[in-house]
Amino acid sequence: MAQPFVSPPLDGLARQLRRNRARLAAETDSFVRETFVLPRDAARVKAREWFDRYPKAAYWTSVESWRVLPGDEVEFTMRRLPTAD
Repeated sequence: MAQPFVSPPLDGLARQLRRNRARLAAETDSFVRETFVLPRDAARVKAREWFDRYPKAAYWTSVESWRVLPGDEVEFTMRRLPTAD
């Protein structure tokens, strides 16, 4: 005779989810990011605008990631601090 299925208590799972969500929230940084998809020449101009407007020494401005797409377009993400404090 088969025994009826009894669902396990979910207290441990709920605790683990709360812990993981709290850890992820603590790991988020305060950088401002913006992603662009532009033709190669326009991408260079846009990156230069960011470095001119938000100097690297004050805002820690950087190109966080980039990749070349078909059609000679570039997808890139610029990153900077929100203020220069």
